[in-house]
Amino acid sequence: MNTKLDKFLLWTPRILGILFILFLMMFSLDVFDSKSSAWQIAAGLLIHNLPALILLAVLIISWHRPLVGGLIFILAGLAYILSIIQRGVPWPIVISWSLIIAGPALLTGVLFLLSWRQKRLLK
Repeated sequence: MNTKLDKFLLWTPRILGILFILFLMMFSLDVFDSKSSAWQIAAGLLIHNLPALILLAVLIISWHRPLVGGLIFILAGLAYILSIIQRGVPWPIVISWSLIIAGPALLTGVLFLLSWRQKRLLK
């Protein structure tokens, strides 16, 4: 049993999940402008933050069920890649956007799966 590895696999996906969700929420800041009403800004924030809020719910569930987090974060990353490919985005942009947006989600998912596996091995 390697306690440093256990702690790393326990906390890294959770911290990365929080940072990734905050990163996604940062993109919603473009709804603030001087021409929008408070209701328009609130609606824009809700719509822009919906994926992040869903991932936040997944992260909360994943805190004690890392298999759920592993699968859903990986599926979220793959869904993002497929959605930009389907839109006909040129390949160099697909690759860069995938690394920036889907990459952290995929990494978080893999780390959650490794955490789940480590937890099962310790039982």
